[in-house]
Amino acid sequence: MCPVCGNKARLQIWIDIELKNFPLYCPKCRQESLIDAKAVHVTVIKRLEAKMQS
Repeated sequence: MCPVCGNKARLQIWIDIELKNFPLYCPKCRQESLIDAKAVHVTVIKRLEAKMQS
């Protein structure tokens, strides 16, 4: 789930997956957040501004 808007972010995390400094992008609110994930527990490090493509 997106930490900004709460919608699905198209990412599946299983119990054995560990992510550090992963850039999670939400296509609905167009926000990007750096997250850590360990044992299905997600922690938001900081929110980044998504760059628009020209």
